[in-house]
Amino acid sequence: MPRLRRDVGIALACGAFVGLMVGAAYAAVPFYTWFCRVTGFGGTPQIAELAPSKVLDRRITVRFDSNVAPGLPWRFLPEKTAIDMKVGEVVTAYYRVVNTSGEPTSGTAGYNVAPTTTGAYFTKINCFCFTEQSMAPHETREMAVVFFVDPSIADDPDQDDLSTITLSYTFYPTRNPSSAATGGTTGARGGSSG
Repeated sequence: MPRLRRDVGIALACGAFVGLMVGAAYAAVPFYTWFCRVTGFGGTPQIAELAPSKVLDRRITVRFDSNVAPGLPWRFLPEKTAIDMKVGEVVTAYYRVVNTSGEPTSGTAGYNVAPTTTGAYFTKINCFCFTEQSMAPHETREMAVVFFVDPSIADDPDQDDLSTITLSYTFYPTRNPSSAATGGTTGARGGSSG
């Protein structure tokens, strides 16, 4: 009887361990995503609702990179390839997106900044990347991103020589496109078909 009790205890402990590992595996992705958003790790930009309270004289060039993953028939380009701005200044940049197919399509943008250490300071107020974007056949749309470089970057000695940040987006196709007629237009500046 003691041996049976011991075997049951070991089986329960092994089962609990396996359950804990499976739970940790499922929690790893959301935890990592949360960690990156909070710390800027891996070049993940921050999100804010308000502009900073001060603007510094220090200037930084922000370059814009745009990509479209295979399987999404879009043309996606920034209106300007770079902007020279002051640290703390709120800037709006526009991207032009064209659905080159004759079908409704939907995509979601992934994003990061380089160098990756600047993710803790590059802050978005509004962005098309926060929602799925649905496009009607041959639709053209301008999408905006509103951002600033946090003035606290001046307190980081590792960023003293920083002169350029690259904001990079990649649009990925979504599996079940929603109705392109209504479309997700967060950050959009209007659109047209044709």
